[in-house]
Parts: sequence; structure tokens; C-alpha cells
Amino acid sequence: MTPLFSRGALSGRAFSGRGTGRTGLVTLICGALAAGGLTAAGVATLAPGAASASSHREAPLISGTPQYDNTDLYAFVSPDKPDTTTIVANWIPFEEPAGGPNFYTFADDAQYDLHVDNNGDAQGELVFRYTFKTHTKNGDTFLYNTGPVTSLDDPDLNITQTYDIDLIKLRHGHEMSKTKLADDVPVAPSNVGKASMPDYGKLRAQAVYKTAGGAATFAGQADDPFFADLRVFDLLYGGNLTEVGRDTLKGYNVNTIALQVPNDLIRESSHQPVVGIWSTAQRRNAQGYYSQVSRLGNPLVNEVVNPQKDKDKFNASQPAYDGQFLKNVTNPELPKLIESIYKIKAPAEPRNDLVDVFLKGVKGLNQPPHVTPSEELRLNTSIKPSMHPKRLGVLDGDNAGFPNGRRLSDDVIDAALQVVEGELVGSKNDLGDAVDKNDRKFEHYFPYVAQPTAGSRGRLAKGTTAGTDVRSQLGDALQPAGSASGGSGNTMLIAASAASGAAGILLIGTAFAWWRRRLQRPY
Repeated sequence: MTPLFSRGALSGRAFSGRGTGRTGLVTLICGALAAGGLTAAGVATLAPGAASASSHREAPLISGTPQYDNTDLYAFVSPDKPDTTTIVANWIPFEEPAGGPNFYTFADDAQYDLHVDNNGDAQGELVFRYTFKTHTKNGDTFLYNTGPVTSLDDPDLNITQTYDIDLIKLRHGHEMSKTKLADDVPVAPSNVGKASMPDYGKLRAQAVYKTAGGAATFAGQADDPFFADLRVFDLLYGGNLTEVGRDTLKGYNVNTIALQVPNDLIRESSHQPVVGIWSTAQRRNAQGYYSQVSRLGNPLVNEVVNPQKDKDKFNASQPAYDGQFLKNVTNPELPKLIESIYKIKAPAEPRNDLVDVFLKGVKGLNQPPHVTPSEELRLNTSIKPSMHPKRLGVLDGDNAGFPNGRRLSDDVIDAALQVVEGELVGSKNDLGDAVDKNDRKFEHYFPYVAQPTAGSRGRLAKGTTAGTDVRSQLGDALQPAGSASGGSGNTMLIAASAASGAAGILLIGTAFAWWRRRLQRPY
């Protein structure tokens, strides 16, 4: 495969400002604490580092509000339950696993919606609405959890979330009914680390909830299932293809909503089994009204199809009004950029082949009758799951894959790039980003996404071994508990630590006395 293109968006770093502090008591006490050996030190560097780009920060406004940023959408006939369809929608891009003490929660002032268009008219007939509520047990601690968490109702899990699901039925855009599908379902927490959550798989299993109507739901943290080399936004690798093939999303997590529903619930009929699916997030404003701030159907659309002037507008729009963005599809920018850098001739315009695939669905496969062109992820629920899925999906003869819906393992970067570069109009190519699969294996049962990377995934501190040893690096001579140095070495270490602690307390006392004398001076 010729590596060429990936997916991504804006680069960014977080900088923390530091104000000028007063010297005096605070400085002396900090110095005394350090001298007394009362501070922790020597934490090993954790991977991954600061991200150079994000595949999900696709529009200016949403890039500043990650809780509402819908990163990816998947829809597929469930491989182990083919009479059901699974929808997976992810939010909050590039979750650093060790990013505490305030770990990752869904927004309480948002409506997270999964939309279903079951007749091809570009309007939703069903909406599955998720709303969340955050609970804090102890507001007097900075900790996310105050001890090892062994269950979702563990009193040591200080910050928890629950959610409700409402099924809203619509006709021509108007609400006809609303039914409560689930109430106060617990959310799987962020995976803080092995000390805090020794059996995260158990917590994940407890967060899967089955409704009375035969549906299953999950909400919580998961490994980001999207895989891509995001250095593409450095001017399409700057013409240098020697650096491609790195999965930039490796090691990062997302917040996942997964819903498994009977096919008969979402499709119009067995004779018309094609459904269009998209996800949105609405945020409540100060007046109590909700406005849509994020939208996602097919991957890559708002990243590399819509220009800057249309990105925020697209996030606030509905599929029924997608005609305003048609030129972005029929006259796409990306092939022209590739031609200018790599001299690969762009296919002739207008690109009606892209309209057929991404706005209507593939005829005879996932295109509903009398379809209204619109940006939706279209899935034919009558196509059985593949026994041996192929990562390029329909392009490689696997009709159960992208763009007939999207499975977690589908390589949408390579498939979309090859289509954009004219695969369907005679310009055969084998382009891709040289990242062909996710770094973590997906599960074989609902919710299918891989478990999140833990915050304690880093190397051990110097001088320690695996197990229950104390992590510290007060000096090269420090030996971990139970080491070969024997009891005398441990005794010497304890004595040295006690002496250092006493010296620290003495320094603190001296500093405090000096500070009091300063206060008594008339100047």
C-alpha cells in the first residue's frame, strides 16, 4: 500500500501560566518539606506525550468544548447477535489516561442524541437521547476515588455518573411520543489505575445494562477505537512519506455511548431495511434552551470536506438542509491538495461518485428508495455480519463493512482516501496511511470497544520492582520493600527517613519563628 493520507484536525498544546509568588514563609516551608523527604518524586515519564494533532477537533467552536465533541460514530449489525444493530458514538478526544484529579465525565448540561432515519427522507424518525447526572459523595477531598474501587456502587468511588435514555418518535420533524427506556443507569468510570481499580473489567461488565425491550446500553470510558497517522496535517507529511505509519491515537481514551437495539425497532420494515444514522450533542444555554453544537455521520466530513467557513455551521445543522454543503462534495479540496504536493492527478469534477457513495448510499446495497441526499451513516440491517471482516469493507468485497455502516475495525482512512482519489471512476489506487488496525483488540461482545488504557500504565520509578513496593526516588540508595538488602538495610532506610523528617520539621519550626519575628518589626 502506498502510504499517503490520514485524518486529523487542529494541533494544540495546553500551557499552564505561573504567577509570581512571594518569597518568605511559603518558600522556606516548601524547602523544608523537600529537605525532610516529605515530598514524592521520581515519577517516570508516561506515554503518550502531548498530541501534535487531533482527529476530532474538526471545527473551531467545538474544539474548545471537548465534552460535547463527538469524535466518531459506528453502526453495524451485531456480529454475535445479527438480529440487532449496535451504534457506538464517542465523545471527548484525546483523553490522557492519567489526566486527574478531575477525570473525564459526560456533561450534565447536554443531550447526547443518536438519530435514526428509516425511510431516507433526511429526517429522523427515532431519537435515542442520553442525559447524564454527576454525583459527588465527599466534596472535602480532591480525590476521584478515596480507595480501591471494586464495584460501581463502591463508597470509595467518590465521583459517579448516572444517565437516562428516552426514545423519541418523530414524524416530519415533530415529536409524536417519548418513552423512558432506562433510568439512573451507572456510568463506567475513568480507569484511574491499578491501585484505584484493580479489576476494571468487572466495572465495565457492571456498566452494561439491558432494557425491558431487548436493548442493551453502555456508557463510560473506552480505548479510542479510531486508528490513523495524524501527522497528515503537517502539510500532508510535507511530501515526506518516510514518517508515516504511526498510530497517533495509540494510548488515548474517549467517552463512549453504545446502544444495541433490535433491527425491527429501528428499520421501516424487512422490505426496507436501510437506516441512516447520525449523532449530535445539544448544550443548554443560560436561558435553559438547548442548541446543537456537534454532529457526526460519516467520518472525515467536517475534517477534510467542509472548509473553515462551513465547519461550525455544519455542526449546528440537520441532514435535511445538507444541500447548502453540496459543493464541498462535488468539488472537494483534498484531491487538489494531493495533486499539488504529490502530483497525483485529481479526478474530474463534479464528483457525482462521492455524492452517490456518501450522500445517498451505494445503489443496491445501502441506498434507500426515494432517498434525499444527506450526510448520514447508512446501514443495511439485512446484510449479515462477515465471518472474516476485511478492513477495506465494500472496496474489498465485504459488503458488511464501510461505507455500509462502519465497524470498529474498518480502515475508513484508507477506504475513504481511495474513493476520494477516484477508485470508483477508473483511477485505481492503493493509497493509505500505513496504519491498518487499532493498537488494542476489540471485544467479541457488547459493547465491543476495548477497555480504556489505565492511568498507571507507566514504567516503575527507579529503585522499585513490580508488586506492592513503595514508589519513591528519594535517592539512588533506596531499596524497595522486600529487597535482597535484608532487614538491616530496611532499618537503616527507616531511620534515615525518620531523621530526615525530623530535620524537616525543625526547619519548618525555624522558618515559622523567623516569620513571626518579621511580623513584629515596625517596617
